Amino acid sequence: MIKTKSSDDKLDTLLSRSVVPIIDLAHCGIEEVPVKSVVNRVGHQLKKALSEKGMALLVNHGISDEKLKTAWDHLDDFVDLPPDVRQHYIRTDGDKHGYVSRGQQRFDGKAPELRHAFNISTLNAQNLPEEPLPGFADHISTLATDFKALASFILQALAVSLDIPHTFFLEKHSHMLSGDHDNMSSLRMLYYPPIVDDEPGQNDVIKGRCQYSYQRCLSNQPDFRPEHNPRDEDDLNEVDGPNGQLFEHKLGNGAVIQCPPHVDYGTFTLLSQDSEGGLEVKLPGSEKWHRVGHLPGSILVNVGEILNIWTQERYPALQHRVVIPEQEHIRARGRHSIAFFCHPDNITMISPNDLPNPDAAQDKACLKQRKKSFKAAKERVYNAYQLIQKKFRDTYSNNNHS
Repeated sequence: MIKTKSSDDKLDTLLSRSVVPIIDLAHCGIEEVPVKSVVNRVGHQLKKALSEKGMALLVNHGISDEKLKTAWDHLDDFVDLPPDVRQHYIRTDGDKHGYVSRGQQRFDGKAPELRHAFNISTLNAQNLPEEPLPGFADHISTLATDFKALASFILQALAVSLDIPHTFFLEKHSHMLSGDHDNMSSLRMLYYPPIVDDEPGQNDVIKGRCQYSYQRCLSNQPDFRPEHNPRDEDDLNEVDGPNGQLFEHKLGNGAVIQCPPHVDYGTFTLLSQDSEGGLEVKLPGSEKWHRVGHLPGSILVNVGEILNIWTQERYPALQHRVVIPEQEHIRARGRHSIAFFCHPDNITMISPNDLPNPDAAQDKACLKQRKKSFKAAKERVYNAYQLIQKKFRDTYSNNNHS
């Protein structure tokens, strides 16, 4: 029997406490030529939201719930394919496109992620499972095009927020979804399998598809499930099976980390979740983890490391993770999400001196010091490809988990 939560419990997420900024795109998010007044308004709202919280929820963005749910259906169908069929589409070294099996990706070279992922890095991809799954390629390509358009809208709004020309960021992201050789942006479909306690100390990850979440997605009510209150990170335990199989990574209170703490390393990320949520963040200046909560139909935008560099930390990169609470009825459910990682074109040089800094402009001593250290600063400038490849080397590790 599922215990009914009290009304006080339901008020304990960032969303329920009105901490997460919500920005209305007025159905202009994927228009080829968005309304200028909407772009300007959203830009001013993003300035406050990203500088204070590092994130915002976008509503009326133009990407339908039905299109997102169909994509999750396609991913479930792919996960159900025999392993030898999935192997044909696996991501290879040096290529971001393709399937990433559970445990293939590791943050900081340590904790393997307990999830299935399929990356789309080009709209002309040949390596899509169209033959075993008719309709997969067409639908996912259309969805990727929509997310690219939404990212372009946000890039224009970001320029407004920083009082620079509207096309500044667009010109530096002109090759999104043109392939890894030109730009590392990608659409990533994610499936986190259910977790079940079979025996003490034998907490395994169930393979297979989620059969229930689409009914829950039909709900129009926000998810106000309470955040858990994890102990210190020292209580994190990684349990490995006797044959090298992947087991869950537990916090001290029994909650399970399915995606370890990290910040994204591009310009920004757009994230759509099903109703299971599970996303937790550390707000700028805080060391406490907070559960975000779920707002049906919304897409989260969060700051990445490159935008943090460009803005000289005025827009802080958001540290986040995916955690499934200790409650059994929640742990036994799978979770889906779709993320669009927006990156600059590979040849784009990333420097904190690219954008005007109002605070520094008023500080003559700071400007003088910058001139003295110009040579050292120049040596620290990398292009987008170099920065991203370094992160890939830190993130991905060679292993035989499947």
